[in-house]
Amino acid sequence: MSTGFRTLRWKRFVALGGLLLALMAVSGCRRRVAYQPPPTALPPPPRISVTPVPRRGVSEADLRYVATHRPIFTEVGLASWYQSPYRGRRAANGQVFRNSAMTAANRTLPMGSLVVVTNLTTGQSAAVSINDRGPFVKGRIVDLSEAAAKAVGIYRIGVARVELAVYKAPEPIWSGGLWCVQIGAFRSRGLANKYKRWLLRRYPRSDVIEFPGERSYWVRISPEGDNRTMAEYLARHLHPPQGHAFLTRLD
Repeated sequence: MSTGFRTLRWKRFVALGGLLLALMAVSGCRRRVAYQPPPTALPPPPRISVTPVPRRGVSEADLRYVATHRPIFTEVGLASWYQSPYRGRRAANGQVFRNSAMTAANRTLPMGSLVVVTNLTTGQSAAVSINDRGPFVKGRIVDLSEAAAKAVGIYRIGVARVELAVYKAPEPIWSGGLWCVQIGAFRSRGLANKYKRWLLRRYPRSDVIEFPGERSYWVRISPEGDNRTMAEYLARHLHPPQGHAFLTRLD
């Protein structure tokens, strides 16, 4: 074997070894990522005017209100957090979503509701305003902005058990409102459209739309009159081929 050939083989071996080390380094970096926010559906623009929230999510007046009043409703469940998937994305209330604002998403509380979220493991808590809809993940009751997640102590772990206490709501919580059922996530637009057509045949007086999420597709059905009783019935009895049916309030 010539000296030149042996030298060429050695250079290839060194190059291969370097590539393997680089791949191991990248793999190690990936393992250190503690949490990736869950995919969140992007709802279409709201059909109605909803209560705006302060630019920072909550105001000094909101904090004083929390300090001097008792909650009107409490709920215990899982909280997660999410970020804006692209610059300028609007939350479900029509305002631009801000990672730095103290806001949160909930499926059924009126937009603009003032709530306090408390981490039941650490005791950390923060006041936030509801400005978005979600989380569309079974078993979770609230999705926090990045700033709120850091304040409550779930930014690194991703999901935690919390108490959600409602202090103020611009509309009644248990009556009125405009209601729908959001269904998914579907892996393809074709499957979402197929389910949409089935819903239109079965509930011809309902408003049914299909829209894309970040990496999936969703279907939303609004019963005639946006009636809560009918929406609750649909949420209980619809069994989509993929995902789940979530009772959701539009206003």
